[in-house]
Formats: sequence, structure tokens, C-alpha cells
Amino acid sequence: PIMFSKIVLALALVGSAAAFQAPVVKPATRVVMSETKADLEALAKELNPVVPFWDPLGLADQTFWATEPWGALGSTNEATIGWLRHAEIKH
Repeated sequence: PIMFSKIVLALALVGSAAAFQAPVVKPATRVVMSETKADLEALAKELNPVVPFWDPLGLADQTFWATEPWGALGSTNEATIGWLRHAEIKH
């Protein structure tokens, strides 16, 4: 009985040692998407050939933050489309 309890205790300690190891951290990957209006039109046709590309507000032609001080960041139409797609997926 005493030997059995020592074995059980030793196995419990050995098994829990893995809990004290630091987890393996994978390096973060960055996904860079650059889409143009043509890409959006092709995607719309691919996803639903019945309904054509529909942009009633003309947001795919806009360039947000093109004025100072944001103009220094190099805001482009592709960046605006990326921001809008991100907001669409997020919400």
C-alpha cells in the first residue's frame, strides 16, 4: 500500500511537469491584402453570378484619409477598400 501510493504520487508529479513548460509561441503572420475595384467586381461575379457588382454609394472609388495629416501615410484606393472589407467582416 505504501509503495503503491509512492508510485501514484511519482506518476502524478511526472505528468504535471508538462504543465510548467512554457507554451510554444508561433511567430505571428501578417496577411496583406490589396484589392482593387476590379478584384471586387470579379469576386462579386464569382460569388453570385445572378447579382452583379453593386456599389450604390461608390465607396470602391473613394480614397479615405487622402487629406493631411493622413496623406503622409500614403493612403490609396486599395487601402480604403481593405479598410472597408475589414470593417465589413468585423461587423
